[in-house]
Amino acid sequence: MTTPSITLFHNPACSTSRQVLAMIRDAGFEPQVVEYLKTPYTREQLSSLLQAMGLGPRAVLRTKGDLAGELGLDRPGVDDETLLQAMVAHPVLVERPIVVTPLGTRLCRPKERVLEVLPSRA
Repeated sequence: MTTPSITLFHNPACSTSRQVLAMIRDAGFEPQVVEYLKTPYTREQLSSLLQAMGLGPRAVLRTKGDLAGELGLDRPGVDDETLLQAMVAHPVLVERPIVVTPLGTRLCRPKERVLEVLPSRA
């Protein structure tokens, strides 16, 4: 039996992200961990993740903290392309964690959403 590929876009400073990592490991999997603040998203990668989740950029815009406001991204009417470009330039603006498995891609907020895409262990 092969181990399914699981990728966690992770920020180790985020308690939810750390808890999701622990939940994946507790389920018996070792994910590929991408610390996206060290290895930022490409535009294509972030677009692909958003499409896989069925979400637009505003749905994953992290407004906690000052940066989104300082950049004027929290205002209504900011278009998706502007949001996407800002998220690529400033990956801290992307909510976390995002988990990719063969069963789907989820923004795991709340952390229990990871259970929706974790394969079962046979």
